Amino acid sequence: MSTGYLERVLKSRVYEIVRETPLSEMPLLSERLGNRVLLKREDTQPVFSFKVRGAYNRMVRLDEAEAARGVVAASAGNHAQGVALAARRLGLGAVIVMPETTPAIKMDAVRRLGAEVVAHGLSFDEANARAGEISERTGRVYVHPFDDPDVIAGQGTVAMEILRQAPETPHAIFIPVGGGGLVAGIAAYVKPLWPCVRIVGVEPEESASMHAALAAGRPVRLDQVGLFADGVAVRQVGEETFRVARRHVDEVILVTTDETCAAIRDIYQNTRTIAEPAGALGVAGVKRFVEREGIAGKLLVAIDSGANVNFDRLRHIAERAEVGEQLEMLLAVTIEERAGSLLEFCRCIGERSVTEFNYRYAGGQDAQIFLGLELRDGADDRAAMIASLGELGYPVLDLSDNEMAKLHIRHMVGGRASPADERLFRFEFPERPGALLGFLTHLGGRWNISLFHYRNHGSAYGRVLMGIQVPTRDYEAFDRFLAEVGYQHREETGNPAYRVFLR
Repeated sequence: MSTGYLERVLKSRVYEIVRETPLSEMPLLSERLGNRVLLKREDTQPVFSFKVRGAYNRMVRLDEAEAARGVVAASAGNHAQGVALAARRLGLGAVIVMPETTPAIKMDAVRRLGAEVVAHGLSFDEANARAGEISERTGRVYVHPFDDPDVIAGQGTVAMEILRQAPETPHAIFIPVGGGGLVAGIAAYVKPLWPCVRIVGVEPEESASMHAALAAGRPVRLDQVGLFADGVAVRQVGEETFRVARRHVDEVILVTTDETCAAIRDIYQNTRTIAEPAGALGVAGVKRFVEREGIAGKLLVAIDSGANVNFDRLRHIAERAEVGEQLEMLLAVTIEERAGSLLEFCRCIGERSVTEFNYRYAGGQDAQIFLGLELRDGADDRAAMIASLGELGYPVLDLSDNEMAKLHIRHMVGGRASPADERLFRFEFPERPGALLGFLTHLGGRWNISLFHYRNHGSAYGRVLMGIQVPTRDYEAFDRFLAEVGYQHREETGNPAYRVFLR
């Protein structure tokens, strides 16, 4: 079957609509890592994403009767724009079903390309189900975002260009993974011809569907996926993409949100362009791989898969990049609550740059400080600073990897309370009118909300930290409520940052 894919890639009809994208040097990152890093710039496609390759290669092969019926697809972004552009180029009618939570800027972009947009559901799965219904009812051809041989082959043309453009055979190619179409297409083309090239998929830790599938030996459905890298937030990879990946992909590396933000900054510093979170995964994977393997002098290729990022998300990305690059540490430090203690503590920090310092008097003998400090030498420097403060008698809690602290606590330092029976949860609320009202209506008057903090990061979901007073006798009923309301959530009652700053 790999030979079949090799032929499919070679015969793919994509260049009627897509451009051969540059393979750009990343000089600053290359120097820092001691390897030559090249970036495949799929963000320069007409719709700022590789997705148009597979969509067009699938749609250009429709027969006359299929073309007359038109196409339907489901997507929250890049695939939608790819299908819409391909439909306009081929003169086909197109209906794109998009979740109701999709930002208006993305829906408008699809409409401008001439497709009809149907807003339905709160997730891709719900939108996809509606697309299937429309296909059955109207006869429109369903264009799958990844699990289709023609789509996979179209994405594989990226590999054809890389191997033609590269100055030498790459040691490894690092590929963002969502449903698996891009990694399968590249792997199916590269491995039969250059088996020595390492094919590395890269996924967020919170959306590791291909990693889970390879571990289980079959596609598995994740209970939930993270939404930061929304372009790869897929709960289950395709059957065909998994089959190809299991045979030809060497490994899948997992990266954190902070590492992804740091990779977005790396791409900006080297190219003066801004990648979407999914688009930066390849660079994040390169950095994790080099650190793990200790290699030097190798040619490494990362794919920038897209640049469809909302401008208002950049604040959050910049905020997290410092920690991801290990240029900042976040600490909770306990000092004495007395005159002069703050001066003494600052003298212990010395000349090191302070990036954040949050404190409010809360009574008692001790004071809690939320502290951000410049890192000079990565993780070793962080460990040394924590040890130094400990030797000086300051209790220290490292919050650099604490997601709740980075999303919420750093913005909430200023007071504590101890309401009875309080449980703490992080929720992801869909950004649509009535989301909070619907939650509160379902909650009714059964349990009291004792804490509420909301942050929006320019995405389809807002992050909410909520304290709710739930007596032990109500735990079973409350768990039923959480299941019924359906919002992604995580309990944080045991989080040490909660105890230090809010409780």
